Amino acid sequence: MSEMNDWNQKIIEEFRANKGIVGGPFAGSTLLLLHTIGAKSGLPRINPLMCMADGERYVIVASKGGAPTDPDWYRNIVANPEASIEIGTEQFPVLATVAAEPERTQLYEKVEAKHPGFTEYKNKTTRVIPVIILTRKS
Repeated sequence: MSEMNDWNQKIIEEFRANKGIVGGPFAGSTLLLLHTIGAKSGLPRINPLMCMADGERYVIVASKGGAPTDPDWYRNIVANPEASIEIGTEQFPVLATVAAEPERTQLYEKVEAKHPGFTEYKNKTTRVIPVIILTRKS
C-alpha cells in the first residue's frame, strides 16, 4: 500500500471512530468519505475529502493540492457519478455532477473563503480545478 493510501486509511479510521470529526490538518474542517467505483478497476474506493455544505448539496473540490493532474477519485466520479458519502454518522447515496461555469467559480470562491489553502492550490496549477456537487438521492 502506498504512503498516501496509508495516510488516507488513518484519516478514514479516525473519521469513523470520532463520528466524522478528524484532527490534525483537518481540525475544524468538515470532511466526508466519498465512496466511488474505480473507473478502470471497477473496485470500490473510499477517499476522505474536505467538503462544504451548499443548501441540501455538498461541494467537493478536485484540487489534488494544486497538482497538474486531477485526482483519481475525480476520474472515478466522472465515470461513475452514482456514489455515496459518509458525513458525520450518516451514509447515503448521492449523484455527482461537475459544476459548470459560472457556478464552478462561484462555488470555488466560497470554498476559498472558508479554506484559504484552496487559493494556494489554484495558484500552483495551470489547470482549472473541478468542483463537484453531490446531491442526495431519494
